[in-house]
Amino acid sequence: MEDHALIGAAKSIPTSPASPILSIHPLTIAAPSRPGSIPITLKVSAPTTGTTLPIILLSHGHGTSNNLSSLHGYSPLAEFWAAHGFVVIQPTHLSSKTLSLDPTTYPEAPLFWRSRVEDMSHIIDSLDAIETSFPAIKGRLDRSKIAVAGHSLGSHTASMLLGARLTDPVDDESAGILLTPIGNGAAGKDLSVFANEHMPVFRNPSFAEMATPTLVVVGDADVSPHLTTRGADWHEDPYRLSEGPKCMLTVFGAGHLLGGVSGYDSAETLQHDTESPERVALVQRLTCAYLHSELDASDGAWSDACAALSLDGAKGLGKVESK
Repeated sequence: MEDHALIGAAKSIPTSPASPILSIHPLTIAAPSRPGSIPITLKVSAPTTGTTLPIILLSHGHGTSNNLSSLHGYSPLAEFWAAHGFVVIQPTHLSSKTLSLDPTTYPEAPLFWRSRVEDMSHIIDSLDAIETSFPAIKGRLDRSKIAVAGHSLGSHTASMLLGARLTDPVDDESAGILLTPIGNGAAGKDLSVFANEHMPVFRNPSFAEMATPTLVVVGDADVSPHLTTRGADWHEDPYRLSEGPKCMLTVFGAGHLLGGVSGYDSAETLQHDTESPERVALVQRLTCAYLHSELDASDGAWSDACAALSLDGAKGLGKVESK
């Protein structure tokens, strides 16, 4: 996988060599406990080489596009992570417009926030079936190293898993990535009128229990009036209101799509952000480095990436905080 010619200063952030990748989709696993017993359809991406590969579960957002909020989205992240040594599993949650489930039949619609969390747990329980359906990865997964990542509504899914149910206590390593996450509703006073009425689940989240090491990624231009009466700092709440170890990457000038992480040349990005291959490359490289180091304490990728971000070549792109 070659770098985009327009990634600019992000090129100075070091990253591991990229490998060719293989993807399979749609891969279907039975989910009898899901509302309507609707099976989970997945996209699984992996490098063509390597063994003991860590796993990333990637939860899509609830955006305005017709297709990206499904297994078809987030290629800029999924492909980069797979090319740099991860097996990336992308479910289509019941909230996806590709399903457009009737709220009169499915009372949990449109967010399906409970079901989304259960989807991710069910995927972990179904790794044997996933390997059997994708022979190219059979025997190559390191099930002791599982990370969860999510964007926007997907970050709500990821944060719940990171706080309580993602990793079995016998597993060795876990980590998380929250991309432009949902903030604290403060009993509703920090939510917009629309969010208070239609998304009451966001009124009283608690990030105090989110103990797993997590990188929170925010854009300092991500003002979301449809969700909150606060400014871009609302998306920082999962970092500010949780205990360490945590890190936060602030991407300068980025809106809710961080320059275009949900899809290539996406109308969704143009609606909510400014498309920027440079910002996307920054997010790709920093998130990849973070996960490599959190899932392998001997890997210095994260410290190397942070050091490069502080130098003149890249420091105008963003900043990292840690606690």
